[in-house]
Amino acid sequence: MSPIREPTVVGVANFNAAEDAATLRGAMKGFGTDEQTIIDILTSRSNVQRQAISQAFTHEYGRDIIEDLKSELGGHFEDVIIALMLPPAEYLCRELNNCMEGLGTDEQVLVEILCTRTKPEIAEIVDTYERLYNRPLAEHMCSETSGDFRRLLTLIVTSVRQGARDEEAGVDGARAVEAAQQLYDAGEAKWGTDEEIFNKILAHESFAQLRLIFEEYKNISGRTIEQAIKAEIDGELKEALSAIVECVENSAAWFATRLRAAMQGLGTDDRTLIRIVVSRSELDLGAVKRDGVRGERAGLVRAEAARQHAGRRHRRQGAGARRGHARRARPRRHQARVRAPLRQDAGERHLGRDLRRLQEGPRGPPRTGVGDGRSKKSLEDWCAAIHYIL
Repeated sequence: MSPIREPTVVGVANFNAAEDAATLRGAMKGFGTDEQTIIDILTSRSNVQRQAISQAFTHEYGRDIIEDLKSELGGHFEDVIIALMLPPAEYLCRELNNCMEGLGTDEQVLVEILCTRTKPEIAEIVDTYERLYNRPLAEHMCSETSGDFRRLLTLIVTSVRQGARDEEAGVDGARAVEAAQQLYDAGEAKWGTDEEIFNKILAHESFAQLRLIFEEYKNISGRTIEQAIKAEIDGELKEALSAIVECVENSAAWFATRLRAAMQGLGTDDRTLIRIVVSRSELDLGAVKRDGVRGERAGLVRAEAARQHAGRRHRRQGAGARRGHARRARPRRHQARVRAPLRQDAGERHLGRDLRRLQEGPRGPPRTGVGDGRSKKSLEDWCAAIHYIL
């Protein structure tokens, strides 16, 4: 199965960079800012077209459009617009640097960016990172991570220059069988797990080759590679390897799950929401939305199944009860027990609900943290920008 390409942003026909640059200049010049014009233009142009607008803006007015946008906008609305204006690799490099700078490291961002990209994408990120920060990405990661997780990420970013993950090289059936056997011998077939074998194969092979390896693994083991990883490996390494496996099988579904998680709980993880929506908008955001809605439906089905199961147990308990008040009390106690899993399943419906709310327009932003200092106008503009990208 080839990667799903279902972009929501494809650019416009009859594009004129000079005209767009002039319109944007007018939207930011003088008293006040015309945020809607900025949204209309920048969310409908492809990244290549936005780069052309940026060049035309500098050529015509001698100004940096990104700096002008920063001076006119604020809050997460500014974050969305600046993310759109940056070249994709540069934007992801800035996100990588941000997640490793300061106190602590956000390993989930490292996994999201580095374990889900193909060889050409990783190669561009590696080159861009060193150009921006005058420091190799691998060196920075080694100082911020540890153990087998660090070794996996290092293999991913250093092996791209050695022909790893070459999507153009085709697949090799014999080599897939051999690799699948190595994975089985390193995990399920022995006491303990040889993580180095898992790291080497999953970091080096192309997604197309990995897809074939995983099929052969199931023929050998009788279980999926994802089941084996969850049983044999734990911690950050398990999350990273699982991300590779899931993206090989269906990257849109993986990003839908990640996006859903960003909108659960007390407040929205705005940075993750923006990063996924912007970075996938010209790749597969349409498929990500569809998988989000599918996840919502699956949650509804599981919730209904749990309710029916609770009803059957209630009837069995009622039939066996000797006293009427006991029959009335037992259902209430049982209902209290089944509510917890129902709340958990309901969380899977957030993505479809919140994405539909954003698509319907800026009637109000997704849930956000309390006291974050953003104005109502900035929130409305932020929501509108996401809405147009979707």
